[in-house]
Amino acid sequence: MSRVVSIYLPDLPTDRIRRDDPSIPAEQAIAVIAKSGPKRWVSSVDAAARKSGLRVGMPAAKAQALFRGLMMVDAEPHLDAAALERITLWALTQYSPIVAVDGLNGIVLDTEGADHLQGGELPMITKIANQFLAKKLTARVAIADTWGAAHACARAISRETVIVPKAKTAAAMERLPITLLRLPEKVVGDLRTLGFQAIGELANTPRAPLTLRFGPEIGRRLDQMFGRIGEPIDPIRTPELIEVSRAFAEPIGAAETINKYVGRLVVQLIEELQKRGLGVRRADLIVEKVDGTRQAIRAGTAKPARDVAWLTKLFRDRTEKIEPGFGIEKLTLVAVMAEPLSDVQKVSSLIEDEITDVTPLIDVYGNRGQRVYRMAPVASDVPERSVQRIAAASDPLTVAWVGHWRRPVRLLPRPEPITAIALMPDHPPASITWRGKRRKVKCADGPERIFGEWWQRDAEMEAVRDYFVIEDESGERLWIFRAGDGVDPETGDHRWFCHGIFA
Repeated sequence: MSRVVSIYLPDLPTDRIRRDDPSIPAEQAIAVIAKSGPKRWVSSVDAAARKSGLRVGMPAAKAQALFRGLMMVDAEPHLDAAALERITLWALTQYSPIVAVDGLNGIVLDTEGADHLQGGELPMITKIANQFLAKKLTARVAIADTWGAAHACARAISRETVIVPKAKTAAAMERLPITLLRLPEKVVGDLRTLGFQAIGELANTPRAPLTLRFGPEIGRRLDQMFGRIGEPIDPIRTPELIEVSRAFAEPIGAAETINKYVGRLVVQLIEELQKRGLGVRRADLIVEKVDGTRQAIRAGTAKPARDVAWLTKLFRDRTEKIEPGFGIEKLTLVAVMAEPLSDVQKVSSLIEDEITDVTPLIDVYGNRGQRVYRMAPVASDVPERSVQRIAAASDPLTVAWVGHWRRPVRLLPRPEPITAIALMPDHPPASITWRGKRRKVKCADGPERIFGEWWQRDAEMEAVRDYFVIEDESGERLWIFRAGDGVDPETGDHRWFCHGIFA
């Protein structure tokens, strides 16, 4: 069963203004002013303006009177729409093959087959919220069984994320206001006049009188929200995206037939890419069924590729997940990420160098949802900052780790507190207790002093760590440190930590 994610961007106009002009102070309140003839009103406000009592719909003169230092910017809906389209295209490359614009300030995406790549629903929507926050965009993310339910929850919640459990849509929607049904404003106003406030009240009312007075729109929106009828998401497409498709006069459904046409689409896609000097990094196969529903399969490569056989294999390995239902009427293959790729001429020689290419193995693991990466050095004395993750197929780096002192084979994700008995300031511990086990120190080496990086944080101006390599009576070697120099409290609180394990 597919699940739908709705991403609501309540402050899109003000967020766009801040992104366009990074010099605007974070504490500066911003209000966007819309015009209609002589009337001017607030169409959007940021968090700082809301704290001062400004609200959407308020007359511009009143807003200016309430907040003297308010920054007022004329509304530019076309720029907001262009920004939303760019964000949606970025989401298409990151989260799901089926992504579309949802109204003036939202994005909707179908996560079928994509949530396992993110580690599950909770990690997925948490990652989405964090990535939007990193891009300085206020976002609320909701996931539910239907587009309507996810749309309503994203706009009703006050927190960043919400998950509506499967088959629990009715209970979650019961008390939400009818304004979240995506109905015309006049219809909502008339319903309120009749006394309707919550979606549950409307859903429990006989359908015939409502249809007679308001037409079929109310019933359609309710049925879409509760999953009684489908609401397919039409994926966003732009002229820059390279895509090929095949429509069928008679629906297909057999696995061998699907694989045959997938292979033909791959050939056509590679031809189009070759004309433009591009290689595919991520491609989506969109399956459109007779009943109006869509299913999508995504395949990615570690490097730009134009290998027909390999791309065909990547898709055929996953076509078994396609559920044709009553039949498939159209297949579309889209290169959602493409990068320049030049043809390399092979130089013949009597003795060819043996080159082991692990890119296919990386592709296989990556398309199974595994995170494949390499570790690379970073110029930093602080151990946890001296390493970074890079793409598995990245070019070799010339930077190397400084090898003056031994480093553990395994660096713990974060230093773990230990209890140590030691003579300060320069002596190693005589014994430590780590993870509930007391260990007597047989021999030790150190200290190695590492200073804080004051250019990273002011708190590290005087901070130091004294590291020791210790070996316990069982022969296990650990990398431990004391926060501080053992004398001056300003350098650290003198607590002990375990930071790594030697082979």
